[in-house]
Amino acid sequence: MGDIVRFASFGGQCSGYLATPASGSGPGVVVIQEWWGLVPHIQNVADRLAEAGFVALAPDHYRGATATEPDEAGKLMRGLAVTAAADDIAGAAEYLLTRDDVIGGSIGCIGFCMGGGLALLGPTAYRHIAATSAFYPAMPWPDYAPEWLRYAGKEAIIHKAESDEESAGPRIAEYVGQIRASGGTATVYDYPGSSHAFFNDDRPEVFHPEYAALAWERTLDLFSRRLGS
Repeated sequence: MGDIVRFASFGGQCSGYLATPASGSGPGVVVIQEWWGLVPHIQNVADRLAEAGFVALAPDHYRGATATEPDEAGKLMRGLAVTAAADDIAGAAEYLLTRDDVIGGSIGCIGFCMGGGLALLGPTAYRHIAATSAFYPAMPWPDYAPEWLRYAGKEAIIHKAESDEESAGPRIAEYVGQIRASGGTATVYDYPGSSHAFFNDDRPEVFHPEYAALAWERTLDLFSRRLGS
């Protein structure tokens, strides 16, 4: 079980779910929610990262609101300003770097669906976010213009669901092109026959245990290489 903590974001306060490793210290990782909000599945991801040796913090972008139906979730997502979310991510990363149990000067980022799109933007939002793992990213902010040059020397991996190819494939390709052109590294992993949210074991209709395990292994490898755990 983790703890709820508060940290500064855009001149105000944001809360988040913090999970820490049994070892007492580790590199920091920001965990970004799906459009459902800071639900148990996302808290479980933070707990699993802690079990793997990381200090994981999941910001509550919706400020306490969660959804169980797609219509509700869509309204919450549309009401979230991408600039505000970026501030939350930056604030969470900065908070982690102030903690005595966070080692190293680089932070990782992981996100799912809406959070996958935000995770791809993470390295542009805060200079010390050096590695990000984006699961089936959704990017519903066509007018947002990230500072792609902040990706220089950083790395992103993208876990793409086959069912998302038509809707998200072009934007993923666009983001990958921008990352690479800015001096960053971007790798796209395809999971043949997969459905959106294939990592979410709270959704048995789409959960794919083999792909989920493989994507998790790739994520831990990225963070181990780039964050020095």
